[in-house]
Amino acid sequence: MPKPMRILITTTSLQDAPGKHQKLLKESGYEIIRVRGPLSEDQMLELVTCNLDGEGGVDAILHGNDAITRQVIENALPRLKCLSKYGVGLDRVDVEAAAEHNIPVLFTPGANHNSMAEHVFGLMLTMTKDLYAHIKLVKSGQWQRTFGRELAGKTLGILGLGRTGKAVAQRAAAFEMNVVAYDIFWDEAFVQKFGITKAKSVEEVFKKSDILSLHILLNLHNRHFLNKTFIDMMKDSAILINCSRGGLIDEADVADACISGKLAGYAADALEHEPIKSGHPFLEIDNIILTPHIAGRTYEAAERQAIMATENVLRVLRGEEPLAQAA
Repeated sequence: MPKPMRILITTTSLQDAPGKHQKLLKESGYEIIRVRGPLSEDQMLELVTCNLDGEGGVDAILHGNDAITRQVIENALPRLKCLSKYGVGLDRVDVEAAAEHNIPVLFTPGANHNSMAEHVFGLMLTMTKDLYAHIKLVKSGQWQRTFGRELAGKTLGILGLGRTGKAVAQRAAAFEMNVVAYDIFWDEAFVQKFGITKAKSVEEVFKKSDILSLHILLNLHNRHFLNKTFIDMMKDSAILINCSRGGLIDEADVADACISGKLAGYAADALEHEPIKSGHPFLEIDNIILTPHIAGRTYEAAERQAIMATENVLRVLRGEEPLAQAA
């Protein structure tokens, strides 16, 4: 008698969000294992390791920011049939190892770019209007007022003009901002429509930006690329926004720049190591604002991502083409 298919789900957003995906999973007939991540390599190994006869382990992993390493993938064989990311960032997945073993790596492009872009502007307005400090003052019974800054007329730099970068650029046009961007691939029609200045280099974006927003994927080549060298290129009192990946920046250098006033502030939705731990330098710096990786965590985006990630898994297990495959 064939073993029932088993799907391991570790992403909490997908588990917590109501929607069609819950019905799809329930009606699939597969065994669903729910564990709340993100999980370390050792935790993943405990859940996915199977023997050569395929005993134990799982047929698919529907994951978030868990450690999907080479060891995890190879220990999940021969049973593992696919990896499905709830989201688009694959920096925690050994894509090369998956490809070597013909394990499809699935993802959910286009599901949360509007939510991400709105969050970027939420952080941007919080920084420029000093909302966080003012809210704390009023809540404490004080009525102290400082001056903020308008976004209109300011230059917004965007590194990475993919789906989310474009959504940010569209909103910047509504705020009457000037946009300078850098990407390897250009959508010329989009650039022309929204009057975006095409930077010839990353350095040009750093030098021209009043506010800089990161929208690039983290990989082995750009970890900690945004360090003191690049910060020194920026305008004095520029603002840095990071709703991409915490590992893109050198956190110590950003902290120093915020303390010294070289940067007016840093606002981020991601850290290199999450969740944040006591003693992290960012916790003590007033002009650093952090949110707990919630930029894409809206009901609308969660449902879109969850349905797409679930459909990806179910299609592959049924022998069909997934909706989106990264590798």
